[in-house]
Amino acid sequence: MPNPHLSILVVDDAKFSSAMIGRALSQAGYQDLRFANSAAEAIRQLEQRPASVLLADWLMPEMDGLELTGRVRQLDEMTDHYTYIMLLTGKEGENVLGEAFDRGVDDFISKSAMNEQLVPRVFAADRLCNTLQRLLQENRLLTQNVSSLEERNLVDPLTGLGNPRYLRQKLQDSLRQVDSRGGALCYLLIGLQEAGELLQQYGETFYNELLHGVARRLQQLVRPLDVLARLDDNHFALLTLPADLHECSPSSFRRLHEGLNLKAFKTSEGFITLKAGISLVGLDAKTLPIDPDRVIEQAAQLLPESYASGRVTAMRLPRQQ
Repeated sequence: MPNPHLSILVVDDAKFSSAMIGRALSQAGYQDLRFANSAAEAIRQLEQRPASVLLADWLMPEMDGLELTGRVRQLDEMTDHYTYIMLLTGKEGENVLGEAFDRGVDDFISKSAMNEQLVPRVFAADRLCNTLQRLLQENRLLTQNVSSLEERNLVDPLTGLGNPRYLRQKLQDSLRQVDSRGGALCYLLIGLQEAGELLQQYGETFYNELLHGVARRLQQLVRPLDVLARLDDNHFALLTLPADLHECSPSSFRRLHEGLNLKAFKTSEGFITLKAGISLVGLDAKTLPIDPDRVIEQAAQLLPESYASGRVTAMRLPRQQ
């Protein structure tokens, strides 16, 4: 049975299409239905109250379904919410749909098969939303209770990431792993170039909100087993263990750099664009033994070059003689 209280927002500039969708969902038992005739109106409604499912036409004037998806994902980052996004489309082809999935779309409904696909696809989204919202709630509770855990001094309470002590422990463990098992180690220092100005302009409450959003963005951009840490108000760090030192290159982390610099963050002060620099230090077993502090210091020395060039700057530590 459907959850009658599932929050659904329908976005379509064609009133007839919205009315048809609304009638079908109402007849299926859904009661919490809202409608927007443009993407901008949908964003305004979501800022007032989130929706569990967003049904939107792919082709709309001013802002299409893919652009709307990006804006909704930015909004989700700042609210610890997940919106299940379904686009209504007449487009076909793996390349088109693949791009949309990469942009954050969850599912599609073909306009040519609307009558057959709409309600079953929303039923499926309904089940997934229950699971997603439960997991988000459990994650919020876990974050709230982290202060009572013995390992609290390894966790940054603002972002839920590791703190500097946690990073040093993981870096030491990773160096031992490279020494015993081979492979390589990449250490990335991520700096927020204009952090001080933003803090001074908007205040601490806003800045904490922004740091939380940066942490969420980084978690989406890195691999599940990578180590993320917040070092201070201006810096984050990433530790990853690729199979080969050649993977410790700027091109391997271009997506991370672009994800921070080219996509604005939705905040209470509006959309904020950051200027982030990334420095990268790579090494393998031939570099060992090495003091973890040297790895950290080398990355710090490289960071100003990244700010100046607008690119990821990198170095490989030399082999031991």
